[in-house]
Amino acid sequence: MPIFIFFLPLLSTFICFLCVLFKENRKAEILSSLLISIAAFLSILCYLKINVFVGNYNIYNWINLGNIELKLSVFYDPLTAIMFLVVNSVSALVHIFSIGYMASDPYRARFFCYLSLFTFAMLILVSADNFIQLFLGWEGVGLCSYLLVGFYFSKLSASNAALKAFLVNRVGDFGYLIAIALIFTFFQSLNFEDVFSNSASYAGKNFIFFGYDVDLLTTITMFLFLAAMGKSAQIGLHVWLPDAMEGPTPVSALIHAATMVTAGVFLVARCSPLFEMAHLTLNFITYIGLVTCLFAASVALLQDDIKKIIAYSTCSQLGYMFFACGISAYSLGIFHLVTHAFFKALLFLSAGSVIHVCHHEQNIKKMGGLCRKIPITYFFIILGSLALMGIPPFSGYFSKDLILEFAFSLHSIKGNLVYYLGCLGAAMTSIYSVRLIYLTFHGKSKLKTKEYESVKEAPLVMLVPLFLLSLGAIFSGFFFYKIVKYESFWKNSLFYKENINFVDNAHHIPFIFKLFPIITVILFSFLVLFYFSKLNTFFDFTNKSFSKLLIVIKQKWYFDILYNFLFIKKLKIFSKFLWKRVDQKIIDGLGPLGVSYCVYSASRYLKAFQNGKIFSYATFMVLGIILFFSLIFISF
Repeated sequence: MPIFIFFLPLLSTFICFLCVLFKENRKAEILSSLLISIAAFLSILCYLKINVFVGNYNIYNWINLGNIELKLSVFYDPLTAIMFLVVNSVSALVHIFSIGYMASDPYRARFFCYLSLFTFAMLILVSADNFIQLFLGWEGVGLCSYLLVGFYFSKLSASNAALKAFLVNRVGDFGYLIAIALIFTFFQSLNFEDVFSNSASYAGKNFIFFGYDVDLLTTITMFLFLAAMGKSAQIGLHVWLPDAMEGPTPVSALIHAATMVTAGVFLVARCSPLFEMAHLTLNFITYIGLVTCLFAASVALLQDDIKKIIAYSTCSQLGYMFFACGISAYSLGIFHLVTHAFFKALLFLSAGSVIHVCHHEQNIKKMGGLCRKIPITYFFIILGSLALMGIPPFSGYFSKDLILEFAFSLHSIKGNLVYYLGCLGAAMTSIYSVRLIYLTFHGKSKLKTKEYESVKEAPLVMLVPLFLLSLGAIFSGFFFYKIVKYESFWKNSLFYKENINFVDNAHHIPFIFKLFPIITVILFSFLVLFYFSKLNTFFDFTNKSFSKLLIVIKQKWYFDILYNFLFIKKLKIFSKFLWKRVDQKIIDGLGPLGVSYCVYSASRYLKAFQNGKIFSYATFMVLGIILFFSLIFISF
């Protein structure tokens, strides 16, 4: 059955491609949604009966060169089972939602083709049993994100955003390629089983890297994490993620909830046996996750675009997943990945519903008063926000608070840092979540009168996916709790420290520290509501007291401006030099243009002899005959 699930999105892609050729938009959206929904249903069944289906299902003997033997296969273990469930479930609901959202788009068959291909690429990635197949899926999701973010390619901002996402991720991909090269050089294999089983024997081994004596496993894991930083938009390589909002909103839900950004967390979890041998890398992952969590949450505080607020929220939540991995709690990181997938997809699709009924307006300061017009969507976005903030009993509470509680139970400087800064991140999460809800749904409407009067609830085909995702936002914490409670569930698919039970450790911390994250979130939520009731006073105070800091945050901490100054401008100057001097003057000048000029010059001289005079022709004929016989005479 896992192989059948694996190929259903590919079949959907092929059918949608035929529909593109024959311009059958309706058939594309119905058939693709049906096939991905079947894949989601079967993924749930396989997860529930996981002991029956665990195994390595070989599809094709791909590479066989000497000692290198790589197979295209479906490596179905507990980690793959969870990812299959999340990817296919969210993708199915995004497909169904898109039927309503993209109803007026004449190119929606192409859109559904890209969505299905995106899903298939992610399944290739999560079902890999070797680094090469994982890289195939890795590049596949990168390509699909480029196609989907740039779906409206005639729009310059969308085209630029797609290119930006593609290029920034190339930095991370470069790190992955170096890691593969190092793994193959020293381990003589690219299969996970061979590499992970021998990782302990390479602990502490050094090698010369560009003249420096460095630790092998630290270097490999650093480059692997560089790849993860690119895909999962960690600070420094995060700049593509907000711009990716230029794509249709269902794309944003798929990228941010189930596919591209989760790939980096999955990579770290899958390679956990390697990362556990590199403590320096684990510390680096922890601190990068913490900085990203706080940085992205701070930027989300002052964003006005509803999709960009949720996008920076994703960036921040990915920080939680990474610093969970950094403290060796890989199962907690995956647990948060799962719960986050449902409530983040709910938030994005709810935002898409708002944008759809507001005639594609995305600025929350131009909305207001929508709770009276679209109460169902309002209810769903509140559910998603409560899960995001970690309010019990919603799913975010189970995963996020468990990470913070376990970090505190470590009784170390790193653990305490994770706990307190994680609580600060949770406080900022509550601020931007309440701000989004208040400005979008409460107060006086800022829409034009005709636009406001025309606002009505989204069609049923868009509301049903929201309802199903809301169930995930509420109950996924209960449903997936066993993946962190019972070590035996993972069957060695994740590294698990001996004699450590995350749930028991978290439960033994003082009760006040269990309550502290919840109290912080609730307190800041009410403070924001209080200040919004006195809106002008609040913003006058903040503008006067923190004006310079607000400018920095509003400019996203100047990352884009800094990169533009350090890299983009200089690269443009260098590219222009290469174009003008090297390409045109040297390559073209000595190459095709030079040859053509020589031929042209020679033809000009030869043309002078074509004068129409018989005497000239006879002279050249005689000279030719003399030359011919002279050559024959010389050869003998």
